[in-house]
Amino acid sequence: MPSTERIRRAATVGRMLRERFPEISGFLEHGSPFQLLVAVVLSARCTDRQVNRVTVELFAEAPTARDLADLPLIRIEEIIHSLGFFRQKARALRGLAGRIGKNFHGEVPLNFEDLESLPGVGHKTASVVMGQCTGIPAFPVDTHVWRLARRWGLSEGRNVLQTERDLKDLFCPEQWMGLHLRMIAYGRGDCTARKCDGTRCAICRRLAQEIR
Repeated sequence: MPSTERIRRAATVGRMLRERFPEISGFLEHGSPFQLLVAVVLSARCTDRQVNRVTVELFAEAPTARDLADLPLIRIEEIIHSLGFFRQKARALRGLAGRIGKNFHGEVPLNFEDLESLPGVGHKTASVVMGQCTGIPAFPVDTHVWRLARRWGLSEGRNVLQTERDLKDLFCPEQWMGLHLRMIAYGRGDCTARKCDGTRCAICRRLAQEIR
C-alpha cells in the first residue's frame, strides 16, 4: 500500500496536471493501430515532431503491415534516415510488419503478449498501443514519466516496470492514460531535466510547500 504522504502527493499532482492540460491527446499522428505502433517504435530517442515528419512519407508508401513488409529495407532506411538508429529501426519495422502479416492476418494484435512478441516492441510501446487503441487501462512509462515520478516522490522505482506498478497503485485506472500524456507534456515544457531542479515549476513548488 502506498504511504499517506505518497497518496497526498499523487492527489496534488493529478489535480494540477488536469488544470494545466484540461484536454490532451496522443502526440504521434496515425490512422490505424498499425501506424501508431510504427510511430511509437520510431519515437525511441527521437522527438514526436521528427517522427511525424517521416511517417507522412512512410505511410503514403506503406499504410499497412503488408505494404511495409513488401517495401525494400533500403527504401525504409531512406525514408527514416533522419531519425536516430534508423538502420536498427528499419530492420525492426520490416520484421514486425512481416510478423503481423504472417501470424496475425495483417492486423495488429491488441493484447500485450502478442504485441510484445513483435520485433522492436517492448512493454512501453505495447502499453501505448493498448491504451490508445483499445481503451484498456495502461500506464506507459517513458523517460519523462519515470523522471517526474521520482522527482515528485511518487515512486522510487529503479526501472520503468516498478515505476509503472507504483503509479498504478496511486491512481484510478481511468486516469492512467491521461496522466501518462499529461506527465509527458509537463516534463517536456514545464519541468524539464535542466529547466527545473525540483523547486522551480508550479507542481514542484506546491509539493515543497505542502511538506512544510
